[in-house]
Amino acid sequence: MDDQTEASIIHRLRTSGCVFAKEEALLLISEARTLDDLKKMVELRAGGTPLEHVIGYTEFCGLRIKIDSKVFVPRQRTEFLVHQAETLTRLGDLVVDMCCGSGAVGAALAATVGQIVLYSVDIAPASVHCASSNISAFGGRVFQGDLYKALPYSIRGRINIIVSNAPYVPTEAIKLLPREARLFEPMLALDGGKDGLDLQRMLAKEAPLWLAPGGNLLVETSEQQASQTLDIFSSMGLIAKVARNADLDATIIIGTKPGT
Repeated sequence: MDDQTEASIIHRLRTSGCVFAKEEALLLISEARTLDDLKKMVELRAGGTPLEHVIGYTEFCGLRIKIDSKVFVPRQRTEFLVHQAETLTRLGDLVVDMCCGSGAVGAALAATVGQIVLYSVDIAPASVHCASSNISAFGGRVFQGDLYKALPYSIRGRINIIVSNAPYVPTEAIKLLPREARLFEPMLALDGGKDGLDLQRMLAKEAPLWLAPGGNLLVETSEQQASQTLDIFSSMGLIAKVARNADLDATIIIGTKPGT
C-alpha cells in the first residue's frame, strides 16, 4: 500500500466526518484482503457504517468480539458492568447474560473469572448467532427468547449472577443519538420504552424468582436514570445500590436477593 493511497483514504474518511480518520484508515488497510475489499470498506465507513460493522469485530475487555452488521456494538463504558460483576462472581457460578447482543459481557466475564456456567439470552436471531460464536470458547450456551421465558425452568432459583446491558434509551431520545447508532444499529437494542426503563422493570420483577439467595442482578443505566432504576429494584425486594465510573460515564445498579 503506497503512501498516496493511504493519504487518499485518510482524506476520504476525514471529509466524511470521521474524527479518528488516520487511525481508522490504518485499521481498514490492515484488515482488507484485497484492494477491492479496501475500497468497499472505505466507502461503507465514509457512508456512516460503524467501523466495527465494517471490520467485523470490536475490542472489549481485551477480547476480540465478533460483530454482525445487525448486532449492537458494545461500548467501552460497558466494561464497567463486567468489572462490577467480576467482584461478585466465583468459580462455578451460574451466570446469565440477559439481552446479550454480541455476547461480549458474558464472554468477558468468563474470560476474567474463569470457569463459570454461562447462559446468554437474546430475542434477536442475529444476536443469538453472533453471541454463539463469541461464547463458545467458554462453554457458554445461548437461548433465543424473551428474557426469563427463554431459560430452562430447571435453573429457576439457582442463578448467582444476572448481568444485562438491556436498552435504556427513552423512545423520544433515540432521535438525539449519534447518526451511526440511529441509522445502523438495531432499534430493538436501543429503545427502552417511554422512559427507557421498560426492560429494567421486567428484569427486576422476576429476578427474585430466578436468583439464588444472595444472588445479584446488575444492569447498566444512565446517571440520570439511576435513582429511578434504584427504586425499581428496591420495590421488587432487592437490596439495591449504585456503582459509578465517571471516567467511562458508566452507571451500574446492583440488586442483591436477600439471603445467604
